[in-house]
Amino acid sequence: MQIETNVLLFELALTFYFIATISGIIEIFRGKKDTSKVSLYLSLIGFIFHTANIIMRYIKGGHIPVTSMHEATSFFSWSILILFFIHEFRYKLGLLSSFIMPIVFLLMFSSSIFPREIKVLSPVLQSYWFVIHVILAFLGDAAFAMACGIGIMYLLQERNVKSKHLTMLFQKLPSLQTLDEINYHLITLGFPLLTLAMITGVIWANSAWGTYWRWDPKEVWSLITWLVYAIVLHLRLTVGWRGKKAAILSIVGFIIVIFAFFGIALILKGQHVFM
Repeated sequence: MQIETNVLLFELALTFYFIATISGIIEIFRGKKDTSKVSLYLSLIGFIFHTANIIMRYIKGGHIPVTSMHEATSFFSWSILILFFIHEFRYKLGLLSSFIMPIVFLLMFSSSIFPREIKVLSPVLQSYWFVIHVILAFLGDAAFAMACGIGIMYLLQERNVKSKHLTMLFQKLPSLQTLDEINYHLITLGFPLLTLAMITGVIWANSAWGTYWRWDPKEVWSLITWLVYAIVLHLRLTVGWRGKKAAILSIVGFIIVIFAFFGIALILKGQHVFM
């Protein structure tokens, strides 16, 4: 019965995320200056169901639910929403949900495709370093997902600014300076989180396998992701790559994150795949 309730909670979360996504897309094209909060409220309701789903899986399995592709993808989308609500509350960006909820919904929809059984935790994962490692990694990736959404918003707003005929969307989106600052803030948040995730992962690997680095595909692509965002920060701070260039780089960086997340599990395999 608990499993059935757990599945229901997931489906309710997925449904509300879908409706929130549609509502957010409609909001982009709605011909009114004021911004509706319908998508935000729908996202919040879905997040409550989603949180309950994660808690139930934790209680049932006795461990943080990230050890299968279904759980990991679900937890990834949940992590994005945590940062989304924090930044929405802090900056009140209005249309932010219109650009973040599609990412969240696509991740949740992907999660729904994978097997949903709750598995016994592998002995190699029974370590507090594992918990610390995955939480840091997911929050880091969530920050990069947010930066991607902000980057898309920046490109649209820049197009509006350069246009001779300003649309209603121009009035709904934040200024280019605000979007650029938030994009930088998110990358400077995600980069140290990813760095700490890699450090704790190395420590965990040594305790689990007796070696700090095994050139596992996930390890290699995590290093590539780290280098990409290190370059992004370096170019911004030393060369002055801000604005449009920074927005494009944040989008490209997240594409690499997505490949590292799904590509490793579905194509390259490796020790980080626990399906």
